[in-house]
Amino acid sequence: MKKMNRAMHLALAGCMGVAMLGTVACGGKERVLILTSSESYTIDLLTEKINEKFPEYKTVVEYMGTSNIAAKVCAEKSACEYDIVFAQEYGYISKMKEAGAIVDLSAMYDYSVYTDESLNFTEKDYMLPAIKTGGAVVINNYVLTQQGLQKPTSYQDLLDPAYDGLVSMPSPKSSGTGYMFYLSLVNTWGETQALDYFDNLTDNILAYTSSGSGPINALVQREVAVGFGMISQAVEKITSGNTELEIISFSEGSPYNLYGNCIIKGKEQRESVKKVMDYLYAEFTDMCCEMYYPEPVLKNKNYQTPNYPQDITYANMNNNTLENKEYLLEKWNH
Repeated sequence: MKKMNRAMHLALAGCMGVAMLGTVACGGKERVLILTSSESYTIDLLTEKINEKFPEYKTVVEYMGTSNIAAKVCAEKSACEYDIVFAQEYGYISKMKEAGAIVDLSAMYDYSVYTDESLNFTEKDYMLPAIKTGGAVVINNYVLTQQGLQKPTSYQDLLDPAYDGLVSMPSPKSSGTGYMFYLSLVNTWGETQALDYFDNLTDNILAYTSSGSGPINALVQREVAVGFGMISQAVEKITSGNTELEIISFSEGSPYNLYGNCIIKGKEQRESVKKVMDYLYAEFTDMCCEMYYPEPVLKNKNYQTPNYPQDITYANMNNNTLENKEYLLEKWNH
């Protein structure tokens, strides 16, 4: 028995040793590590499909917030244990490119398959467009009824003291979702009016969440009546049977973000990493958009996703640059 325990111990130690190398999983399969800030349902789909496609590899998809991904990749570069960043917000891709942490992909892929909008980005050569997703004000009708509140019809309605503690929004400093709402109102109203608005809205905010999914989760749990979130997240909950949630729109339009896939510098030399990236390019982007993100980044696509709003009016998202983002985040003090 002692001999068996010792053998098992040595085997486990060996597995841990090779795992620390980052490329070989216990059992001898080569590992491909993917970092993303996407929702759990996207992570589940990505993990399932890649492991089906490449049973010879052990592919692991892990969650981290958008700003934390950028900070980690910029700091560690080729020493980072991860290989691919999936669906990173464009502004943070600029930061990773500036740091010399990601690979120029322009010679590896045909960019003509993508929409012009998805390529309207200075650092487009360093990513493959993956997702476009709009933001929406989402309400929980049950909570509104319980609180004796009418549906809000404007952002200004949410300043009513009756909404005290009943509104949730992601922090622009940690969430691309939060920042897209911030930028859209700066562009529409001007910097001073937008900052004044958020100063006043803070009185009614239950909490500025660290992730973009936080407000939708708070709505599902009936902690708040109103959440600033992504349309795709709200649609997934509604399609799954949550009839309390409703997506509404205000005159300023739907803010939106674009997200792309990147290879961390040095990792493109591994055949396994290149094969996984090829799969994201050739198959998974189309599949994922059809299921969850029907605002296409691929040309000639007209997805019909159940419960997804039609004829979305988009907000003004001009000047969505790294420089402007850093400037506006310095002004954010909540």
